[in-house]
Amino acid sequence: MDRVRKSGIAAREAKHGEKMVEIKVRFWTDEIEGAGRILPKHAWSSGVVTMTRNKSHAIVPGRWRTFNSLMELGSVIEKVIIDHGIVLHHSDKMKKYMAPRPKKQRSKIRPKD
Repeated sequence: MDRVRKSGIAAREAKHGEKMVEIKVRFWTDEIEGAGRILPKHAWSSGVVTMTRNKSHAIVPGRWRTFNSLMELGSVIEKVIIDHGIVLHHSDKMKKYMAPRPKKQRSKIRPKD
């Protein structure tokens, strides 16, 4: 496959349970009901995003990243993916609404001398 040759990474076998790349989203639950207590099924809208270890993909969990609101969650997930060198490929469903990146066009306006 061309993209494999370009990246220098060879395909390999993966055990069951290690075929997927997994990200863990954890929400804080502290101090909703006081010190040392929790309120079941309740959490703050902030927390951490971590990468799960995966030997088949050579993923070693690195730095976790915090988010302070659900609006930040997508951005933090993207940062964790980038931090760990993960490359995402568009799914067939996504291709339905994703256009190819347009080529940059040169400006026809020339600077004055």
